[in-house]
Amino acid sequence: MKALTFQGRYDLRAMRVPDPFIVDAQDAILRVIGSATCGSDLHLLNGYIPTMMAGDIIGHEFMGEVVEIGPGVKNLKRGDRVVVAASIGCGDCAYCQNESWSLCDNSNPNAYMVEPMFGDSPAALYGYSHSFGGYAGGHAEYVRVPFADKGCFVVPEGIRNDQAIACADAFPTGYMAADMADIKPGDVVAVWGAGGVGQMAMQSAWLKGAGRVICIDREPARLALAAAHCKAEILDFSKVDVLQALKEMTAGRGVDCCIDAVGTEAVDDSFQYYMDKAKQFVRIESDRPLVLRQMIIAAKKGGNLSIVGVYGGFVDSIPMGAAMNKGLTWKMGQLHAQKYIPRLFEHIEKGEVDPSYMFTHTFTLEQGMTAYDTFNRRADGILKAVLLPSGTFA
Repeated sequence: MKALTFQGRYDLRAMRVPDPFIVDAQDAILRVIGSATCGSDLHLLNGYIPTMMAGDIIGHEFMGEVVEIGPGVKNLKRGDRVVVAASIGCGDCAYCQNESWSLCDNSNPNAYMVEPMFGDSPAALYGYSHSFGGYAGGHAEYVRVPFADKGCFVVPEGIRNDQAIACADAFPTGYMAADMADIKPGDVVAVWGAGGVGQMAMQSAWLKGAGRVICIDREPARLALAAAHCKAEILDFSKVDVLQALKEMTAGRGVDCCIDAVGTEAVDDSFQYYMDKAKQFVRIESDRPLVLRQMIIAAKKGGNLSIVGVYGGFVDSIPMGAAMNKGLTWKMGQLHAQKYIPRLFEHIEKGEVDPSYMFTHTFTLEQGMTAYDTFNRRADGILKAVLLPSGTFA
């Protein structure tokens, strides 16, 4: 089959690789209909996530058609159109039973790789390094899905493919961000990052009862989408002092709920940004916590911080004194997609959210490097791209 493979930093290649096959009784094999780019994949491309190996198939946001099932799969049949949760959960451990799917105890066979750094191992992720399981990703013609009964969700007939694929990662991550922010009716919600997850966090903030939604980014096309589709007040951080603007917009009170939808590769024009870049270069820190610092200062006393932007290692110069003395609540984590996908289907069916506008570009697998290069440079107004193995969304 054809698949998009990682060959090294900023080097992706479409290659012929062996077809996947049933390994465990709970496996399913999907014909991939489409797979989407995600901002966290750029951390792989740019060399910030270790334990990637040449030949690894990337891509964790995908949907497809079931073509084969293992003897232990009970809830799926051949021909089912399904969306797949990006994090892999067994469904039986205490964490999965508590709907904390991204903390699954059993899905990561390489737990020993991350335990020294994290103290424990999170769940496995598709196509996201050997530290997170070494599973092949969805940028391919076919993919093996372990624990298929738990990770595959049959798409209702009334939902289109370009809507369903968002429910693999971007929509549930954004929804989880709003959920963790504990938004109360009328709250002011500020979202850092207007990429796919940020867009869905803004949409979800309204579903949770927000009174105002403010978006912070600098990409004109993304800010325009946030204003048009998410009813957000926008702040271009290349043109305004974000902290001063937020203070004025909240009459000096501060933001009720702050959401980080950026993560490790945050940018701005400040001296601190260049300090972070230098620290990354000499391996003093691995992530750039620009957004974390801003959220701590921007939040009101007793405010909530929700973090879904991916961080992989160590950060520096966090104003913990401000966080502690302001009594801030922090919640964070990888997405528990299985918890949210069914209710996201309902929001789409009711017409409350149509996430299809996020997918501004389509490419073939052979164009995968072009897709990610365009995505990484924020060129041509791109927000998210879909790679289509067959060339069409069918």
